[in-house]
Amino acid sequence: MKRNVLEYNTMRKKVSDQSLFEKEVEEKIGRNDVCWCGSGKKYKKCHCDMDVRLDDYRNKGVLVPARRIIKNAVQIEGIRESAKINIEILDYIDAHIKTGITTQEIDDWVCAITKKHHAIAATLNYEGYPKSVCTSINNVVCHGIPSKETVLQEGDIINVDASTIYQGYFSDSSRMYCIGTVSAEKKRLVDIARTSLEVGLEYVQPWRKIGDMGAAIHEFAIENGYSVVREIGGHGVGLAFHEDPWVSYVCPKDTGMLLVPGMIFTIEPMINMGKEEIYISDEDGWTVYTEDGLPSAQWEIQVLVTEDGYEILSY
Repeated sequence: MKRNVLEYNTMRKKVSDQSLFEKEVEEKIGRNDVCWCGSGKKYKKCHCDMDVRLDDYRNKGVLVPARRIIKNAVQIEGIRESAKINIEILDYIDAHIKTGITTQEIDDWVCAITKKHHAIAATLNYEGYPKSVCTSINNVVCHGIPSKETVLQEGDIINVDASTIYQGYFSDSSRMYCIGTVSAEKKRLVDIARTSLEVGLEYVQPWRKIGDMGAAIHEFAIENGYSVVREIGGHGVGLAFHEDPWVSYVCPKDTGMLLVPGMIFTIEPMINMGKEEIYISDEDGWTVYTEDGLPSAQWEIQVLVTEDGYEILSY
């Protein structure tokens, strides 16, 4: 049973898409007033110069970020602390994942580490998702649901996607794992998917458009004989699980939102060995598969745009 991907895509990104195309009216602030970002500093010593520059881009028709998705120093530090837990979760899985374990065991590990830190798994009960982590094997593109019945087999590749809420701050990242000895074809797919992040990171620079990054990843994947999922992409994250901007990896260069310091989003292209088409099973309403049944691979990192480049927060 298959659920229409357009329906899924519309449901997941409805709020994000609306805010991307609506012009938001933002309050004018005096130079000596407290900055809108919540830093406590005077506006003239905080975001005033950046806002002037953003107004110039906005007047030229460039899509610029709303204030609500630009993080201040206190928020960024809180997100870093959340990310430390997310990294610890994936590091633990690095050391313990192997042939013969169930994906439910992975979920149990995530639950235990999350609880130890008095944190919350962001996926648990998110829009009805029933588990604390996503486990996507072979031809599952994303959102695979852990199960006691799903046992990792020799030659599998699996993406484990962890997301953590700590003291109200969100982190999100995923890694690929090769179970035992995998085929050369699967290993190459996993490696190319990981390298695609490095390709994209070269274009994560302030005052550059996010589409430059997405286009570079797409071109790299195509050059290596793969396709990239169109309907599902990255997203802003930090103060909420899913924020603007929505991040495409099949977009043209010089398109999309302008990157500015304080923005945080994920880079997580889903790269298919075969064709780009996907579908969602009606059996659980979550698991996304490749249409042609060939494997898919994805690594995810959470990045902060800085004054001179980027910082990887979670990986």
